[in-house]
Amino acid sequence: MPMLELGAMATGDGWAWAAGLGAVLLGAFVKGTLGIGMPLVAVPLLSLGMPATQAMAVMAMPVLVSNAWQVWDSGVSRHSVRRFLPLIAASMAATLLTVPMMLALSARALNQMLAAVVLGALVLLCLPLRLEVPPERERWWSVGVGTLSGVLGGVSSLAGPVIVSYLVSLRLPREVFIGSISVIYLASALPLYASMATHGRLGAADLALSALALLPMAAGLALGQRLRGRLGERWFRRVLLGFLAAVALVLALR
Repeated sequence: MPMLELGAMATGDGWAWAAGLGAVLLGAFVKGTLGIGMPLVAVPLLSLGMPATQAMAVMAMPVLVSNAWQVWDSGVSRHSVRRFLPLIAASMAATLLTVPMMLALSARALNQMLAAVVLGALVLLCLPLRLEVPPERERWWSVGVGTLSGVLGGVSSLAGPVIVSYLVSLRLPREVFIGSISVIYLASALPLYASMATHGRLGAADLALSALALLPMAAGLALGQRLRGRLGERWFRRVLLGFLAAVALVLALR
């Protein structure tokens, strides 16, 4: 795949533009189909042709806008927000503490870290947790899950699978699940991108590319939502998991 760094894209490299936009489109398509998974697909794909930190920066606007829209569209209740405040607070704090460590890693080390997180996410998605969380202990579980997801989000921006597995174990109603996970995703993304901007890894050029990525994001979401009822979810999920495993392997060997 051609390098997707800003210099290459600025020169009008058509293949670089097509590959970058295609990665975002595919990630958004997965989110539109399954309701989750946009960064999990798009960030590793983009990292095949650009530094991982830049791939995270490019996904800033799509992640923030898509989750903000889901929060508004789901009509999440104040009760749900209060219920998961311990998780949100722990995740935000862990993200802020972890991002500087991520930015200090070499490109190769960061790619290997990203590959390890993707492979760990595949395990969680293949073997969903079957936890029994007593209501009186949910607050402490939320703090632990928030801390773990914040660490993973800080080093890779891929905190989603841990949160999904936890919320599934709580057996939330569908609309409550969508609204809650959107609030958590949005809150977790804010310190990640704010910290990257503070450390000079989310500048004006990155934001311009990120804003451009909103176009394939919108198209991918619309396509995924349209085809959601026509695709067999089990078959689609198996193809997705196999594809992500191959991407993780390539990242690990780069």
